[in-house]
Amino acid sequence: MNTQTPKFKVRLGMFITGGLALFVIAIFLIGKQTNLFNPVFSLTTTFHSVSGLQVGSNIRFSGINVGTVDDIIIINDSTVRVDMLIKKSVHQFIKADCQAGIGSSGIIGDRLLIITQGSDSAALASDGQHISSKEPIETDAILEGLKVTADNAAIISNELAEIMSNLNSKNGTLGRLIQDSTMANNINQTIISLKKGSKGLDEDITAAKSNFLLRGYFKKQEKAAQKVKDDATEKKVEEQKIIKKEEKAEQKVKDDSAKKKIEQLKENDKDKK
Repeated sequence: MNTQTPKFKVRLGMFITGGLALFVIAIFLIGKQTNLFNPVFSLTTTFHSVSGLQVGSNIRFSGINVGTVDDIIIINDSTVRVDMLIKKSVHQFIKADCQAGIGSSGIIGDRLLIITQGSDSAALASDGQHISSKEPIETDAILEGLKVTADNAAIISNELAEIMSNLNSKNGTLGRLIQDSTMANNINQTIISLKKGSKGLDEDITAAKSNFLLRGYFKKQEKAAQKVKDDATEKKVEEQKIIKKEEKAEQKVKDDSAKKKIEQLKENDKDKK
């Protein structure tokens, strides 16, 4: 191949220009992603577990990407420090009492850091300040809880199926009661007998009241009941009288006060004249 021809030189120039353009675009995209070209300030927080959070993961505030995770460092066996780079443009909204938490962009999406809103009265977070954090809920713990719930639901379903099977096969008292017409008729007859018995008891009591031997006893019971009613009525009347007296006394006080004011106004008019 002749490398001195104008055609080859043009192709070489286009290749170099395209490569440089791709390099500049890649640098721009990476810099935008990592906030290389934006003024930033730093924050730190600590977790017991970062749950898959990685360097470069997005940081969200009020649902908006405002920065990236700059570094993740293991301090000891129970503490992991996370360094954050936040855009300077949102510094005015990041308060000292904001909390950092770990979430995901979806049900199975990438992990990201979420900063909650602080209180209105709190001061702004300073550059390099440590903010409090809220431990993430592990996915394994959620799945374990769902598994327990599913197992319990399966047990309940099996028990309900067994109960319905017993009802349909006339096993047990409830199944016989629902399916056996003879038992249902017996229960109906028992209820009818109870109604007849209660009606007969009412008739016996009425007859006993007309008996001269028991007439005195029932009259005493009626007098006692009537006395209780009369006492309650008298008590209510007395209470109403007391209330009326109190209302009259209050009204008298008001009338006397009004009379005194009228007399005072008359005296003031006389003094003016």
